[in-house]
Amino acid sequence: MNDRPNSDQLLDTSGLYCPEPVMMMHNRVREMAPGEVLEIVATDPATTRDVPKFCTFLGHELIEQCEEEGVWRYRIRIAAH
Repeated sequence: MNDRPNSDQLLDTSGLYCPEPVMMMHNRVREMAPGEVLEIVATDPATTRDVPKFCTFLGHELIEQCEEEGVWRYRIRIAAH
């Protein structure tokens, strides 16, 4: 049984490097409602630093972070604007 919450939107930043993934996250988050979950797919190892800092700074909840074969996946719950 899968107990992961569903993602409301997917943002694939594969092949992009800092700062593009975070810039794209900023733009996508602005379009989302509080409580929605954004799943981010990235191939830039710098996202392991940038995504948690993005969440801490803006108050979003990092609910999942994992890596498999050089692909990182993050799921964040959007905070109130």
